[in-house]
Amino acid sequence: MKAKKNELTAEQMSTLLATLEARFEANMHRHKGMKWKDVHQKLLQNADKCWSLHQMEVTGGAPDVIVFDNKKDDLFFCDCSPESPAGRRSLCYDPESLAARKENKPKHSAWGLAQEMGISLLTEDQYHYIQKLEPFDLKTSSWLHAPTTIRELGGAIFGDRRFGRVFVYHNGAESYYAGRAFRGLLSI
Repeated sequence: MKAKKNELTAEQMSTLLATLEARFEANMHRHKGMKWKDVHQKLLQNADKCWSLHQMEVTGGAPDVIVFDNKKDDLFFCDCSPESPAGRRSLCYDPESLAARKENKPKHSAWGLAQEMGISLLTEDQYHYIQKLEPFDLKTSSWLHAPTTIRELGGAIFGDRRFGRVFVYHNGAESYYAGRAFRGLLSI
């Protein structure tokens, strides 16, 4: 049976759930005290969000649970690939910066693609949080949600980890690099 747009086939859903379970079990340091059966149940109750998780997976994000707040009943999946997701690199920051480029336009923008995927870019605080779980972006970098004050001036921010430390830098929003993508966050 063919899936509708933004919907997974039964086979895609089964493969995704098996992949997520294996990653969950192999990386318990990201979600101490959680049980896969609880995550699995939440995913089945919110099957519409699984399409976004699938998009995170097929673009190289390796999504995994990073926070589960029993008080709010929120489940958070974040891209946990060691380097920025390979299928989301060479993107400028947002649709406005993409439209402003006159020459050598990238194929897309980080914000635009994230919106299409149904996820959001990490904030600076969220990026620092995941870097406490384990080191990410040792050779690449990731666009981050830029404060409005920076974006209004034509800038954007990105982060990486070098020399055992997390750095957040600035760049023009229209810039793009082969080693820069974005890490997404999905709340379920």
